[in-house]
Amino acid sequence: MIGIIGAMPVEMELLLANTMVTAVREVSGMRFHSGRLCGREVVLVQGGVGKVNAAMCAQTMILLYRPELVINVGVAGCLTDRLAVGDIAIARDFVQYDVDSSALGDPVGMVSTVNRIDFPCAPRVVEAMRRTVEQMPDLKGSVVRIASGDRFNDDGETAELIRGYFRAEVCEMEGCPIAQVCFINGTDCAAMRGISDSTAGNHSAEYGLSRDMAAHNCARALMAFLERGWASGQ
Repeated sequence: MIGIIGAMPVEMELLLANTMVTAVREVSGMRFHSGRLCGREVVLVQGGVGKVNAAMCAQTMILLYRPELVINVGVAGCLTDRLAVGDIAIARDFVQYDVDSSALGDPVGMVSTVNRIDFPCAPRVVEAMRRTVEQMPDLKGSVVRIASGDRFNDDGETAELIRGYFRAEVCEMEGCPIAQVCFINGTDCAAMRGISDSTAGNHSAEYGLSRDMAAHNCARALMAFLERGWASGQ
């Protein structure tokens, strides 16, 4: 079984519309839809915005369904000119830019419970996702480091921290806690994000105009991966 987690309705609607749902289970206010999507056994859930919601959702999914792979989907902001609005970011790994116990001597971003900064995605799945997007003529994608934090970033100072210190090119609000939960549980993790706002414009304005399109592109890329790419990712 493959677990799929998004934060907002717009990130899940196309996926749910194409899923043959066989069961729905509500736990802690989250509705887990199990069934088949693109020929694969899946469980899908809208977990809510932010790191706590994402971590709670991922842990609940793993305990209830024991997926072999958890995929985070949705939209994200871009901090590099390698990706434009509508493109697909495929996570190589994740960091949390708003974790900071450096006053105690720790590196910025280090999660003390596991003593690491970066949380990896499954390399074979990352490569299968990359090849899938490469074969989609109307989409462009790149494998990047994604930074997560509990804020919508629209200021240059935070963007520079994420780019400069963490070497991340994309930012959002849920991916790293999902990856951290997967890491602790020994579950493979991957992520696809549609770029909703870029370095070129006003992030909040661009997000409002492009969010739905970016979410739709991400869902299409994920379904193509399930149809074409997952066999080569196993």
